[in-house]
Amino acid sequence: MEAQYTRNRLYVHEEEQNRIKNIPILLAGSGIGSNIAECALRFGFENITIVDGDTIEQSNLNRQNYTHKDISTFKAETLYNRLKDINPRANIQFRKEFITHENVHDIIEGHGIAINALDFTSDIPIVFDKICQEKGLHILHPYNLGWGGLVAVITPTGLSLDSLTDENFNELKMVEYVAGYLRFWERPNEWLENIIHEYKTEQQNLPPPQLSIASWIVAGMCTHVMFKIATGKPFKTFPQFYINAISD
Repeated sequence: MEAQYTRNRLYVHEEEQNRIKNIPILLAGSGIGSNIAECALRFGFENITIVDGDTIEQSNLNRQNYTHKDISTFKAETLYNRLKDINPRANIQFRKEFITHENVHDIIEGHGIAINALDFTSDIPIVFDKICQEKGLHILHPYNLGWGGLVAVITPTGLSLDSLTDENFNELKMVEYVAGYLRFWERPNEWLENIIHEYKTEQQNLPPPQLSIASWIVAGMCTHVMFKIATGKPFKTFPQFYINAISD
């Protein structure tokens, strides 16, 4: 095992380490994706493409993997530079553009696993998923729940997230589904239900509250799931999900 990964031993076999090295990962969105990308790279995923047309704002710094000096720079390019500082040999690519109906096919082509960390402000996240499924990719959906992380995995032949609702899908509908699922199976997550209620009753139209804690929890969860996918180990698929919290 090469020197960079010798401390992975016992947890990861050398054959597994070699297998994940060249799996082409597509990171669609580098907000929460910025945390996932660093965790995945340090673990041994060395083939990562970052796509995001957004720039860094001060409000991102409470949870995303950027610093104050990065404000106003492109997220994709800044994250690329950080990852290359960690592992200069890694095959890291970036595209500082938003994913659109016009470029989505070209962006997805040639990848094996996708992380859909796009904002649900249009139909693009669902379109992205459907094209990934057509091309045989597994898609991870990470969610920042403040004190915990949530990850759903869409398979090439499985259900899509918009199967949850006849209306336009968004992050809130996913979190409400998870809270309802847990309550149905007599494992209610009361702090999560309280946050959902408080968010829905806020007077202003604000983005969901998020914490750095969940960003790093989700980063570890996504890296673990990608490891399972890449090495042929069993993993949960939507409508099942992974949830991990420190306030249960």
